[in-house]
Amino acid sequence: MTDYELIEKKASKRKKIVKAVTYILLSVWGVMVLFPFYWMILSSIKSYSSYNAEYVPKFYATSPTIQNYVDAFTAVPLAGYFTNTIIFTVITTAVMLVVTVLAAFAFSRLEFRGKNLAFTAFLSLMMIPNELVIITNFQTITNLGMRNTFAGLILPSITSVFYIYLLKENFESIPDELYKAAKVDGTSDLKYLLKVMVPICRPTIITIVILKVIECWNSYVWPRLITDDANYFLVSNGIQEIRENGFGRENIPAMMAAVVVISVPLIIIFLIFHKKIMAGVSRGGTKG
Repeated sequence: MTDYELIEKKASKRKKIVKAVTYILLSVWGVMVLFPFYWMILSSIKSYSSYNAEYVPKFYATSPTIQNYVDAFTAVPLAGYFTNTIIFTVITTAVMLVVTVLAAFAFSRLEFRGKNLAFTAFLSLMMIPNELVIITNFQTITNLGMRNTFAGLILPSITSVFYIYLLKENFESIPDELYKAAKVDGTSDLKYLLKVMVPICRPTIITIVILKVIECWNSYVWPRLITDDANYFLVSNGIQEIRENGFGRENIPAMMAAVVVISVPLIIIFLIFHKKIMAGVSRGGTKG
């Protein structure tokens, strides 16, 4: 065996070892991440009596039941919480998308006095703690008499500095020659935006929509602060209502069933669109 073949054999062996170690570490990490979800689903199919009888937790269900899922929709108005959340998510995401696309287009393509200064000031808003924004929004919504309304829930969430910045960077990656050629042909800015920029940047826009849907679905602090009427509860703060006035603090299996039902839509969305999320985010940060 020549020295070259020996070196190549050692390199191949080293690559296999590194690959094996990598897969082992990734497998351990995957188990650590997925185990809470497994435990949540496992607890949700155990009866209340069998769950409390386990002095040592079991990693399987001896007598699985779906009664906890039935209780999740009958003991509390979980269907109403879902309806409220869907309304809140759809309207907020739609309005936010319009605001984000128009703002990103203005900052990336239009020329007006003080644009750079305005955008710098806009980005500086990201440095303000969320707690201060929540306090200001709470006072504004309360003074406008919008507590316990969908308008009060939606208005503070219809814009995002991060999403505007992400889409602006994506818009700027489109060659200026396209915009100049469109203007020569007499194309309006709005038509150019809808016919050229939006289709080209569709992956990033889809990513923004998905991330906003997830954000709205998981929203907890603001809905809990601005609403004390159960008719406007979302699924996130409805969990607290379920815990306090539904199943009781000790009925863990029923609580887990409600959490599974609430989590399933987001899990499905992520599994379907996770590649688009990663592609959109990576593309948004790449110019040229």
